[in-house]
Amino acid sequence: MLTHPVKPIFDKNSKTLILGTFPSVKSREVCFFYGHPQNRFWRVMARICNSRTPESIEEKTNLILSNNFALWDVIHSCEIEGSSDSSIKNVVPNDIGIILKETQVDRIFVNGKKAESLYKKYIEKNIGIKAIYLPSTSPANASWSEDKLAEFWKKQIFGE
Repeated sequence: MLTHPVKPIFDKNSKTLILGTFPSVKSREVCFFYGHPQNRFWRVMARICNSRTPESIEEKTNLILSNNFALWDVIHSCEIEGSSDSSIKNVVPNDIGIILKETQVDRIFVNGKKAESLYKKYIEKNIGIKAIYLPSTSPANASWSEDKLAEFWKKQIFGE
């Protein structure tokens, strides 16, 4: 059983929460979200926020907070083989209420189908907010180019 090693990113101005599933092997190694360089999350976020791609943890945190986002994952602990979302079992969800109590979050997005299904199963009924699906930024989601991801994410999040 692995436990999530990264604290959520949020502040009192956060309005939009983005949830992934559980950190990949690389993300667990670097103790930060979307740590594998092939994951397109940070490039997509930079594009939709009209910013340069952040490199350091400090720059990534600033990108999230300066654009009124919050960032975390659905899972607190689970069994997982490597980084494979399809192998996840024995899930203990994160307490999203921690973020909701201290922020202005009124919209929740999920990064990928597995995050969506886990959110619906473990969290949605407890907090009463439906999550909006965003296609995964994982390189395993090869049918979505980075351009197509950025366009879709921007439209869903900002209505553009």
